[in-house]
This record gives sequence, structure tokens and C-alpha cells, in this order.
Amino acid sequence: MHTVYGFYNTSGVRASLKDTLTVSTTKVSGVDSVLINKDIKVDSIRVPMSYAQQEDALYFLFKDTLGTEVTDTLRIKKTNQAHFVSPDCNPAYFHEIIGITHTRHKIDSIVVNRRNVTYDASKEHLKVYLHSGN
Repeated sequence: MHTVYGFYNTSGVRASLKDTLTVSTTKVSGVDSVLINKDIKVDSIRVPMSYAQQEDALYFLFKDTLGTEVTDTLRIKKTNQAHFVSPDCNPAYFHEIIGITHTRHKIDSIVVNRRNVTYDASKEHLKVYLHSGN
């Protein structure tokens, strides 16, 4: 399942990113994995959640036009519920977001808009507020 992140300025207005955004995580095996590579001018993103871990760590790398890089780390605590569609298929995993912590270099705050992560990725789960001028 994918979590939908929407980006906003500190006034609460939807904002397209001016900087390039790369989102990565570290797998259970310890290997880094890039989930989104150099997105730009987007006002939302979809990021998959792990199905085996109780907490996902995501690294949001922002790079401006001058090449300056800033990374914010997000830690999302969640539950994982197996969802069976058919006995012949592997289960899908639904999630409930139960908490978020993050650094505050580029990201000002994050608000949970919708806790339950299911097949429906049409609605925003997390509102990410960026510091002014970002």
C-alpha cells in the first residue's frame, strides 16, 4: 500500500516543490533503496509502506538549484494488517499510522490527515508543511 503525502506552505496553501526531491529508505537487509528519484515541481507523492516492520524510516533529500542539499528523516510508526482477497493470492497489507516523528530542516511539521492506508490512494494521508521559502 502507498501513503500519499501532500506538500503545503506554512500558511496551509498547497505548494509545488521548487527543489528536487529524492526519497529513500533502508531495507531490513541494510541495503538503501531509492523510492522516488529526483522529483521536481510536484505537490504530492506516493510512497510505499513496508509490510513487515512496525516503523518505517524515510529520508527526504531536498536539493535546490544551487546544489545545496538538506535531508529530513521521517519515522512512521504503524500497524500492519494482512488483508486476504483470495485463498490463491498472497495477502495485501493495510496499515494504520499511529505516530510520526521527523527532523525539521526543510519540513516544518507533518499532520496525519488519514490514518488508515488501504487500496484507496486517492486521498491524502499526510500533510507535509514546508518552512517558508521552500
